Amino acid sequence: MIKGNFIDIGNRKIFPAEIKIENGIISSIKEVNEQFEKYILPGFIDAHIHIESSLLVPSEFARMAVTHGTIATVSDPHEIANVLGSKGIEFMIENGKRVPFHFFFGAPSCVPATHFETSGAAIDAEAIEELLQRDEILYLSEMMNFPGVLNDDPEVMKKIASAKRYNKPVDGHAPGLRGDAAEKYIRSGISTDHECYTIEEAEEKISLGMKILIREGSAAKNFDELIPLIKKHADKIMFCSDDKHPDSLLLGHINQLVSRAVSEGYDLFDVLNVACFNPIRHYKLPMGMLKIGDPADFIVMSGLSNFNIDQTYLAGKLVAEKGRTVINSNEVIPLNNFTCSKKSKDHFFYKPKENEFVIECIDGQLITNKMLVPGDKCIVEYDILKLVVVNRYHDAPVAVSFVKNFGLKHGAIASSVAHDSHNIIAVGINDEEICNAVNLVIENKGGLSAVGSSAKRILPLPVAGLMSNKDAWDIAAEYTDLHRFSIAVLGSTLAAPFMSLSFMALLVIPHLKLSDKGLFDGDNFSFIN
Repeated sequence: MIKGNFIDIGNRKIFPAEIKIENGIISSIKEVNEQFEKYILPGFIDAHIHIESSLLVPSEFARMAVTHGTIATVSDPHEIANVLGSKGIEFMIENGKRVPFHFFFGAPSCVPATHFETSGAAIDAEAIEELLQRDEILYLSEMMNFPGVLNDDPEVMKKIASAKRYNKPVDGHAPGLRGDAAEKYIRSGISTDHECYTIEEAEEKISLGMKILIREGSAAKNFDELIPLIKKHADKIMFCSDDKHPDSLLLGHINQLVSRAVSEGYDLFDVLNVACFNPIRHYKLPMGMLKIGDPADFIVMSGLSNFNIDQTYLAGKLVAEKGRTVINSNEVIPLNNFTCSKKSKDHFFYKPKENEFVIECIDGQLITNKMLVPGDKCIVEYDILKLVVVNRYHDAPVAVSFVKNFGLKHGAIASSVAHDSHNIIAVGINDEEICNAVNLVIENKGGLSAVGSSAKRILPLPVAGLMSNKDAWDIAAEYTDLHRFSIAVLGSTLAAPFMSLSFMALLVIPHLKLSDKGLFDGDNFSFIN
């Protein structure tokens, strides 16, 4: 039994209550004539996340997330699927089952995301059909290939048709898509988008029948722009993080978005519907809503201002208390797909042309700008640095371009987390430093590296080159050290340099990106010569 001020979201009221729990199920909720300081409410749900981006396996992600009141995620295993295919999805499902937490996985719709890059695996329409037949797979993950939808690509349409056949939702991914193109995309059966970066775009997509996910991750942050939607569309909004590094997760999760929204004056019950119940309704998640007969999944807080979580319960059992997890770690045996050999600095040589297309990185966004810059300006002095992508699945020529706004004054950083195919991506001030950073990643069969003239850092990621098999708090500390090194020693001016770097290869986000096969124009969906 537990007592406190019960937040009844469905009936939009708060009252002192006594909640009885039998065998992990709520048997009664009774109003009592007592006063309490504590509040009892449903746990939070991240409506769209790639667990892999936390650099943690699902079981370790859960250990940290429950300290912030998160009890469930709608998880797209797209990243590991691009490396290991269905075997990677199976790993995520099985690892997630080892801990008390609700992981709801989707069938990745775009593996590979495009044919303009080298991935480690492919999942065709037939394989999607098999995945969607499974009870553990609740939806078709984000359909990044919006040109395929607009052009009625047979393979793409078969995947969407499979989801419809099994009555499972289809997630969207269409940044900037407007007008007739957006209408056709939505009419195909795609029901959500987490890529809106203006409120006008979000309003239009809502009017066409979409649900909008307000995203606040480690790199992409759209909360400030999109939170006003909640005033008119509280039933059509969800919160998500999409990609969240361990240092960010250490500080907070969906509870931070709830706190911000409430502190800005938005209605408490509307905000909690967005954070707790809308994902359950939309994705038909097999979990309760804190009613009699539901599993006793709930959180306890001391007040309604900062949303710092005192306790988290799943099936009536305490899983976190005052920032400490009660969930034990599980042993993880790594699996991987990483076969390229070490490089020499000659592999990265490239003499700029008279004029070069340059990727302009925008801090806090996944979209980039396309710049045409004189070749002699592609130097550190103008904050235009060499950007490279190295094929990690086999030895191949290195793709080279230039990027602005990373701010490095020394050294280089590299990563095997490079959306979506997760080749090795690196940026640095010269070929030698870039080579050193890339080779650190290769030596460890995946990881994040940073090198300077007199020091270097590496965070190994032995699970698919995407995740660690270590304790969540240890990885958060290692990542924090790496992050500080890249800023304080190497000089990066970005808020999250490694997260931003990982998206410089994401071809399905406009406007200019780099794959292992060359410089890619996201507007025309073709390579730049």
